[in-house]
Amino acid sequence: MFPAPPALSRRRLLAGLLALAAGSALPPLTARAESGEILTREVPVTGESLPLVGLGSWITFNVGNDPALLEACTAVMAAFFADGGRMIDSSPMYGSSQATIGHALAELDAVDRVYAADKIWTSSPSEGPSQVEASRHDWGVPRFDLLQVHNLVAWERNLETLQAMKAEGEIRHVGITTSHGRRHDAIERILREAEIDFLQLTYNIVDREAEERLLPLARERGIGVIANRPFQQKRLIRRLEGKPLPEWAAEIDAGTWAQFILKFIISHPAVSCAIPATTRVEHVRENLATAREPLPDAELRQRMADYVQAL
Repeated sequence: MFPAPPALSRRRLLAGLLALAAGSALPPLTARAESGEILTREVPVTGESLPLVGLGSWITFNVGNDPALLEACTAVMAAFFADGGRMIDSSPMYGSSQATIGHALAELDAVDRVYAADKIWTSSPSEGPSQVEASRHDWGVPRFDLLQVHNLVAWERNLETLQAMKAEGEIRHVGITTSHGRRHDAIERILREAEIDFLQLTYNIVDREAEERLLPLARERGIGVIANRPFQQKRLIRRLEGKPLPEWAAEIDAGTWAQFILKFIISHPAVSCAIPATTRVEHVRENLATAREPLPDAELRQRMADYVQAL
């Protein structure tokens, strides 16, 4: 069973629609970023350079067929592309999120703008190819740029399926995912032994276990890293709400806690892309604005982490 669509408050929905009516939410897709070029980082094993901030779709895009909510998600994706974003990540586990993305890509005529990242999520690997085809149909893309084994479910056989599809040119890149800091020992073994292009895991300013082994190993192997749950599904933002940003946050142009956290994540040299999810245009623009100079160096990153830990 798919999870039910989230219940978005009427007040929140109306606020988003008012932003649309004001004309600020749907910039032309040819618009340039206002303050410098968006920063990218190359994934050595693929040769792909990706913007450092992407877009997740867990919960936020699971809106069913609600016309107003579909319009709001389309506005988010329009702003995302206009400000230089490329990678959008989804999964068959995310309810109607894949169809929501497909709806927006069609409405925006933006199939050629997206780096389409999805997942295979089945404990019956024989069903993998048909699941991938259903996902591709929902997205409306000719092929996926990246397919990942979701949370290591039947990972050996599902990864074999994805690698065979890559060999046939049906997908471009393959990877694995985990979340909540789980299964790091298994992830390390896969990084050392398997042929993969990307690792997706939980990494943020307080969830830093990956710094010990996985991020250095991924960098050593030339494997791209996608950072999920950057805000711990808003729990981290709520924890910091009302607490002051340090004055020195201005040195890296971090004007909000969300920007402070994202600047920390994407400044790690192993991270290829962070994928915060949102339902609001102003938040996707706020997030993408972090993928610009300046980024913190190693000394400042430690200062940032220490500051948050002390709050």
